[in-house]
Amino acid sequence: MIQRRTLGLAMPALLGTGASAQTPWPNRPLRMVIPWPPGQATDLIGRLVASFLSERLGQPVVPDNRPGATGMIGTDLVAKAPPDGYTLLSASGGPITFAPLVQRTPYDPERDLSPIITFGVSPYLLVVRRDFPATNGREFLARLRAEPGKYTFCSSGTGGTQHLVCAVFNAMAGVEVLHVPYQGSGAAMASLLNGTVDFGMETPAGAGALVQQGSIRALGQSLPRLTALLPGVPTVAEATGVAGYGIGGWNGLMGPPNLPPAITQRLITEMEVGLATQQMRDRLAPIGIEVEPRRPEAFSALLREQRILLEPLVRQLGIRADG
Repeated sequence: MIQRRTLGLAMPALLGTGASAQTPWPNRPLRMVIPWPPGQATDLIGRLVASFLSERLGQPVVPDNRPGATGMIGTDLVAKAPPDGYTLLSASGGPITFAPLVQRTPYDPERDLSPIITFGVSPYLLVVRRDFPATNGREFLARLRAEPGKYTFCSSGTGGTQHLVCAVFNAMAGVEVLHVPYQGSGAAMASLLNGTVDFGMETPAGAGALVQQGSIRALGQSLPRLTALLPGVPTVAEATGVAGYGIGGWNGLMGPPNLPPAITQRLITEMEVGLATQQMRDRLAPIGIEVEPRRPEAFSALLREQRILLEPLVRQLGIRADG
């Protein structure tokens, strides 16, 4: 009888110990993997979001730059991370949408990553070196067509977003130009600034200040519609006369596969609070992000839509990462 009473008293204590061990998420610092060098648009956005989430979650969210292979190294790191909510990805179209269309990636974006929420969409600026001998988009295109093989365009890396966005334009415009890839946007813009290359497609975050200073010139923006982010800047299609051209980027938050629904929902809730504030919108606008949050289902639908739109075009035009 004594032994039974002892066991009866011990059981609640054991249960209580087990329950207290299940501490709520998060209970330690998180890592925000940024698959690009510091200063690039996805880096700026990732750091802004990491700072916001640190306040909202009550734990530090530490930015972790893992550049290389046009964003694929850092993206693959997250794709192979444990699904415990402590490793997040500052995601963008380059390694998720565009790279798989032009080369083999070590991850399947649909199978190996969990979409959480998009922050918004972004245009790319068609920019030329300051002394390029054309004053508008149509004159620019006429120059490229008149002298095949003479002109060069830069990108943040082979197979990255800037490469593909510009390569699609070149192919649709019917021009023959040379691609010069760099390790990141900063190096690409430096090459344009010093006249090493002739033109490129870059985010407003990467090129906006240089355009405002008059160091380089912008001829148009890549979205299929005008955007309030770039008042007075025409679409590339309108500026150059290349009908049907229109591609935009996106940025968002992703995690490893099989991320627990409760963690996903907590992150969605916190980010929706932030993206609804004027302060967050005002801080994203200079980076070139027009706020447009999408939850996981709509996020996945966006990825499918872009793939369906671009895959046949990329195949038809023969665009490859080594092209």
